[in-house]
Amino acid sequence: MKQAVKVVKLSGIINSTNSQELQQNITQLQASGAQIILVDCQDVSFMDSSALGSLVLAFKTLRENNTRLALCSINEQVRILFELTGMDKVFEIFLNEDEFHQVILSKN
Repeated sequence: MKQAVKVVKLSGIINSTNSQELQQNITQLQASGAQIILVDCQDVSFMDSSALGSLVLAFKTLRENNTRLALCSINEQVRILFELTGMDKVFEIFLNEDEFHQVILSKN
């Protein structure tokens, strides 16, 4: 059975100004039937702790509803934020969208 994957493409600066909207967008995708949500960070130039907090809250909400949340294409600044907070151990993080699809397809 093929899993329904939805991709959220982020860009620019993700901070307290737009992080709550990010969380809402992700949880709405889950409500639309997505089983896996991939957050593509390729065009993100900066992410702060409030954005990370929104991703963690979305992750918890999705997990309660048996939906996976994964990230891909994170830059050095975002990677360091995830490593310093230990969130790199919590989230599935892929090098890019191609790697994500290869791993997901290999599990199906």
